[in-house]
Amino acid sequence: MNILCHFRNVGLSRQLGIIKTYSSAAKKAGEGVPYQTVLKDGSISEQILPTEADVVVLGGGSIGCNTLYHLTKLGVKNAVLLERNHLTSGTTWHTAGLVWRLRPSDVDVRLLAYTHQLLQNLEEETGVDPGYIVNGGLFVASSKERLDEYKRLQTLGKAFGIESFVLGPNETKKLYPLMNVDDVYGTLYSPRDGVVDPAGFCTALTRAATRAGAKVIENCAVTGIDTDTTLFGSRQVSAVHTDKGTIKTRCVVNCTGAWAPYIGAMVDVAVPLVVTKHAYVVTEKIEGISGMPNVRDHDSSIYFKLQGDALSVGGYENDPIFIDKISKEEAFSLYELDWDVFGVHIDSAVNRCPTLAKTGIRSTVCGPESFTPDHKPLMGEEPTLRGFYHGCGFNSAGMMFGGGCGWQLAKWIVQGRPDFDMFGYDIRRFAPDLARNADWVRQRSHEAYAKNYSIVYPHDEPLASRKMKRSSIAPLLEKAGCVFQERHGWERPGWFSSSGIAAVQPYDWYGAYGNAKNADQAYVERLKEDYTFGFPKNHSTIEGECEAARERVAIFDMSYFGNYYLIGPDAQKAADWIFTNNMQKSAGETSYTCMLNAQAGVESDLTVSFIDGSSTASWEPSFQGKGFYIAAGGGSAYQSFTHIRKVIEDNRFNAKLVNLSDSICLLSIQGPKSLELMGKLSPTTRFTNEDFPFSTHKLIDIKGHICRALRISFVGEMGWELHVPSSSAVDVYKAVMAAGHDFGISNAGYRAIDSLSLEKGYRHWHMDLRAEDNPLEAGLGFTCKLKSTVDFLGRKVLEEKRQKGLNKRIAVFAIEEKVPLWGMEAIWRNDQVVGYLRRADYGFSVGCSIGYGYVHSQSEKEPITTKYLMEGDYFIEAMDVKHKARIQLKPLFDPENKRVNGFY
Repeated sequence: MNILCHFRNVGLSRQLGIIKTYSSAAKKAGEGVPYQTVLKDGSISEQILPTEADVVVLGGGSIGCNTLYHLTKLGVKNAVLLERNHLTSGTTWHTAGLVWRLRPSDVDVRLLAYTHQLLQNLEEETGVDPGYIVNGGLFVASSKERLDEYKRLQTLGKAFGIESFVLGPNETKKLYPLMNVDDVYGTLYSPRDGVVDPAGFCTALTRAATRAGAKVIENCAVTGIDTDTTLFGSRQVSAVHTDKGTIKTRCVVNCTGAWAPYIGAMVDVAVPLVVTKHAYVVTEKIEGISGMPNVRDHDSSIYFKLQGDALSVGGYENDPIFIDKISKEEAFSLYELDWDVFGVHIDSAVNRCPTLAKTGIRSTVCGPESFTPDHKPLMGEEPTLRGFYHGCGFNSAGMMFGGGCGWQLAKWIVQGRPDFDMFGYDIRRFAPDLARNADWVRQRSHEAYAKNYSIVYPHDEPLASRKMKRSSIAPLLEKAGCVFQERHGWERPGWFSSSGIAAVQPYDWYGAYGNAKNADQAYVERLKEDYTFGFPKNHSTIEGECEAARERVAIFDMSYFGNYYLIGPDAQKAADWIFTNNMQKSAGETSYTCMLNAQAGVESDLTVSFIDGSSTASWEPSFQGKGFYIAAGGGSAYQSFTHIRKVIEDNRFNAKLVNLSDSICLLSIQGPKSLELMGKLSPTTRFTNEDFPFSTHKLIDIKGHICRALRISFVGEMGWELHVPSSSAVDVYKAVMAAGHDFGISNAGYRAIDSLSLEKGYRHWHMDLRAEDNPLEAGLGFTCKLKSTVDFLGRKVLEEKRQKGLNKRIAVFAIEEKVPLWGMEAIWRNDQVVGYLRRADYGFSVGCSIGYGYVHSQSEKEPITTKYLMEGDYFIEAMDVKHKARIQLKPLFDPENKRVNGFY
């Protein structure tokens, strides 16, 4: 029976027994899976459980095997991998095994490139064929917007030497004769994509690891994990219990995939993932299919994987079946395919490859897979338990990310931090209250699954599990037309629409599971204004918000920032060591500073205000001596908090970090009229340059509410941040708006901040400033106290890098044409690609498109000099078109910092 009839006659087929049924929920190992072998008995020689280990890796799938392999590459001899059943028995064994090389993230592309390189070299190293077949990959676009996305992928790939080609329908037909291209707008062809055999890959990895001294113990179930308490009260892993004995260890890596929450529960660690049934079918032989590339038709949410002379066909649907509690004993298991769910893919598959209509199904593969709230893996050290590392939640992509992520996870363990900017994978991107919220995890994971093949627009927003955290004034902003953005559970203002209220509605599951879609679609309609890679419909609205800040005065709600107080007897010692800037200043001053890791990478940039114990604000903590008030960017607030806390513990400083983030609102008032406005708000305070200069702070009274006012700016204007208790925020906001009426005050959001800060050259952490960048490369050397004798974390390495010379440096690029830029565009110097834009936007005040990116040297032996930077002819490639660009090292707007100091 052909695939189309198989689906349409499924009810009759079940009655006639054409579809094989099973007496139990799971099929037997290997049944239906297209690989010739799966790792079972005899794949690993029996080894004795050690009594102690430097690292214990739990789980023998792709991530566990890759992590073990790379630990041995980094010199770890006493490492052990524990597998409850046999290697690959969880989800790895039934994976489709696709290896794509282009993704809409530069970090993803780098990780995939490493996996690709590893697979090509493993057989020579180990003598085991990992089963890597390079047959190419083809992405199908059915619209201009989708092809624009592919052009962006192609451009990003050029920065990493990945060859790809944008093809028209006729060229696509020549490459893939069996494809229907009548409704195809274009395709992206990547000739070096491929597929990998999970058994071969894991065999090669574990053979190399055991040769290097590691141990692999199969049929060994973990029954418990011991922890003890450190001097500062934090928890630390101390031992792993199994049904074969106990291993003393200070480091455990949870690579157990769909079963990871069980391991987390042993030590009261939340693992925010869900498990669903994920499926594909394998067809009978198809004449002419052999040698064809793998296909992803994102618009139809399907993929074709070449399987010899057949195809594996799968996709992502709106109503995946959740497995609420997967059996601990499951191994090499599959489920009966639910055609009511999977059937949504059949018509799309037949449309794209018509010959499938007369092709039979050889087997069905429906197995468990784990998915996360943002469709990114969970990696890194658990902030609530020292020595417990996450390596799970790979969203059905564990094979292709295994090499790169195993490599970076091993570095995380051995050297304390990975080489790459892995924040998008770091477990710390989820604050504990989110990670433990089952409804939030389930809703967001569902949406991420359902939108897996959706176009990744620069300014899309999730609809699931919204309004988890809001500032006190959020209802007022909503009435003012605010279109909110969601960041790590927080609702922050994105931009303000004149079309009325656009309230975020409860999640309707996209109509799945019998839910009715929301009648109020105003918020969704506002989001659709941004569904483009050109200038969006709200472009002029954002321009107006920028204009208000530059010419009059604007107010920004930045309440999702992290607010911390560093206090205690060793607060000064801790601050000197943690922060790069001079921390030996008087109370009343504020400094912009970086925090580094041991490799001199920037863990965060933030402001630190110097305070003493004389505060009259009842909402601030009481303490004696010197203290420090820290305001950290909201997107990385929890990451900043855990970094500071960890450094305090590592160095045994007698200090503590008090977190008041949920009880403080931050209202930023910026613009030429801000001084006059502040004078009306707090008549008893003098706000002149002499009395209240830039980079200082004071406690002020606004309508009976005590606020801490910081004279700083993130948009490059004279302005003040008002840090107020949440209980006072509504009254203070209303007072600001009333006093600002005569000055033409305007609400403004983060879309305006993005543009304004880019004009001014202010860095955004995790974008143009990352943990893989050092301050010298990022143009932030002024934040480092290198002329003093005061040591700080990362200083030695930073000085070594300065002496050796920098191999990359940040610069700003301006395009006089009105070209939309969003980041990830390639930077050309003369006739070579030398980098890509990390962050880009349109600069309304300077009248041009702006991008910041790092120019890389062509050789590690040839450091980047200012002469080299400025002598080249530069072009920015966007959408497959190169545009002449002007390079600068200073900001495009007010490079002399006159405006922040009140000189207009």
